[in-house]
Amino acid sequence: MPGGLLLSGAVAALLTTALPAQHPSSPVFDNPPPDKIVINVATVNGSGCPQGTTAVAVSEDNTAFTVTYSAYLAQVGGNSDPTAFRKNCQLNLVVHVPQGFTYAIASADYRGFASLQRGASGAQKASYYFQGSSNTSSKNHPLNGPYDDNWQANDTTDVAQLVWAPCGVQRNFNINTELRVSAGSSAPGAVSFMTMDSTDGDISTVYHMAWEHCPSS
Repeated sequence: MPGGLLLSGAVAALLTTALPAQHPSSPVFDNPPPDKIVINVATVNGSGCPQGTTAVAVSEDNTAFTVTYSAYLAQVGGNSDPTAFRKNCQLNLVVHVPQGFTYAIASADYRGFASLQRGASGAQKASYYFQGSSNTSSKNHPLNGPYDDNWQANDTTDVAQLVWAPCGVQRNFNINTELRVSAGSSAPGAVSFMTMDSTDGDISTVYHMAWEHCPSS
């Protein structure tokens, strides 16, 4: 994808204070900033997201953003490339939020399709962290064959464990996702695969944002 994908909306500066945010008792989905947020895609790297196959969009109410994939597939068996059993994608996002607000990723919804032979298995994994922070949230969703259907996974973070963007400091947000398929005890040569895309259109991964006011200086 070309660097610096800029989505519509006004760019607003963060507060200059470096004090930590006052965290809410529950995710503030119904009280987002009144102004638009802007997301720049700094980098997109990984075997699951070749250049030009990933896009990011922000919801009109600023409560979520969507990542769309069109070439994210892990596969084993048949004539599959030996390295195709694992695909990953790391998004490095620059998130500009309206003045006086901070945000956290409270939950994420993933969708795709899987065709796993009996004895085969698959998994979807994701981790989230701010650049320069040691706080990393990781989730893993296994899937066992036989399976031939759409799949859906949800990552939800407890309120007390939400990792909030620091006020007054621009820190890029990283999302690292992975699809992995294992042939296991399935029949020799049998093809199993797992995608985060579809043949009739793109699959969207939605990240739900929690919002909170930064403390005044």
